Amino acid sequence: MRKILKVAMPLVVVAAGVGSVMVLASAKEAPEKTIEEPRPVSLHVDKVRSERVTISVGTQGEVRAKTNISLVPQVGGRIVEVSDAFAEGGKFGPGETLIQIDDANYLLAVTSAEARVAEAAVRVEQELADASIKAKQWKDWVVDGEPTPLALNKPQVAEAQAKLRAAEADLENAKLDLARTKIQVPFEGRVLERNIGVGQFVSVGATLGRVFATDTVEVRLPLTDAQLGELALPIGYVADEDRAPSVTLSANIGGAVRSWTGKIVRVNASVDSQTRLVYAIAEVEDPYGAAADHGMPLAVGLFVTAGIQGVTPHDALIIPRTALRGEDRVYVINDNKLQIRTVDVLSTSAEQVVILSGLSDGENVVTSPVRSVFDGMPALPIERTAGQSAPASR
Repeated sequence: MRKILKVAMPLVVVAAGVGSVMVLASAKEAPEKTIEEPRPVSLHVDKVRSERVTISVGTQGEVRAKTNISLVPQVGGRIVEVSDAFAEGGKFGPGETLIQIDDANYLLAVTSAEARVAEAAVRVEQELADASIKAKQWKDWVVDGEPTPLALNKPQVAEAQAKLRAAEADLENAKLDLARTKIQVPFEGRVLERNIGVGQFVSVGATLGRVFATDTVEVRLPLTDAQLGELALPIGYVADEDRAPSVTLSANIGGAVRSWTGKIVRVNASVDSQTRLVYAIAEVEDPYGAAADHGMPLAVGLFVTAGIQGVTPHDALIIPRTALRGEDRVYVINDNKLQIRTVDVLSTSAEQVVILSGLSDGENVVTSPVRSVFDGMPALPIERTAGQSAPASR
């Protein structure tokens, strides 16, 4: 019995202590709970403004010459002279001789053809004289009957005249071959490639080089179906002179951004089978002259960024680019509460977004970077002061 008491007494003491603590804890009054309202976040905002806008669509393309040809001789011979302008990048004028082929044989051919023409002309005069004599003899000596053409020398005259025309054609052909010894083009342009030198013998059909005209250049611009819709351009579109959409082309050259202005002249009548894109063709006139940006030409082969200005105006809402979250979400503060809106985006650029619906004119859109937002979050709008730039949105 004493052993049982020695073991049980400590357990009884511990149990009594625990029970006392529990009684005291239950008797203590619970502390009063206070619920703190979340503090509003101060965010920069910009006003939504309503405008009637004409959409501009961005794309890219490579500049290429509208007229680009290979120089191919129509006569053969040894090259005796090459113009200084006929060098890669060289500039030449319309009708300027770029390459001279040895013309000695062709000059001799012209002389021989001239002699044959003179001989044939004499033969025609002789046959005409014979015809006149035979007609007079028939009239004087024969009383009855009609003379045959052969009696009046008509076949001989016709034969001589035909030989004269053939000789004259041979002369024109010889002169044409002589003229073709001078390689010329009928436009002002630049040399893209040169393949020959002085002393080289060339045959008919050989490629001597390539040149392009500098009066007009083209840029082939890919457009999606949505971009065609924004610009209201149908497939197969051909521009009128008064309603051609304008396009601004730009590129970074030598650390400076250069720009040139052109027009969309047509849209291809087919869709690219691999990319599913439609190509619009922009043209810039006199890219190496009047259209150059401070002397910087729109050079062939240059890769440019294009902004195409539409022709159909839209009633839309304008917000800063920093106000757009993702593809189509915008944060709006009304009555010090943040709202998450889904908007219908018509067009975006580096500075602004054009919205068709989802906002109202004059509403405050958030331009500050903000994380962990929820609909109804307390927020205080801070209007940006003039000249203050908006930080990048997240």
